[in-house]
Amino acid sequence: MKRTLIIGATSNPSRYAYLAAQKLRHYGHPILLIGRRKGFALGEEINTDKTDWEDVDTVTLYINPSHQPEYYEYIVSLNPKRVIFNPGTENPEFKDILIDKNIIPIEGCTLVMLSTGQF
Repeated sequence: MKRTLIIGATSNPSRYAYLAAQKLRHYGHPILLIGRRKGFALGEEINTDKTDWEDVDTVTLYINPSHQPEYYEYIVSLNPKRVIFNPGTENPEFKDILIDKNIIPIEGCTLVMLSTGQF
């Protein structure tokens, strides 16, 4: 299973980040959550700080590109295998940084990837 960090996590069940957390859990992938506000999603704490987690396979982004620069160094330091840029989060600058660090950037939708077996 792929330990996945969701950046832009929320406790609002109508948001895509919440639906992604739900679907990741359904498929057996452990989730880690970072959001702008503290709270809980699916019984997991939403952190507001950049926690130094280990063994993060995938980072999936649900934050606007204008908010991503504050996470560049943090995400790279986690050394994930890949970073998923969900629709609306595409960021060519960050994509280039990831490629330089041998981290695979993927422009796709976590929900679709899970549903089609591409995750």
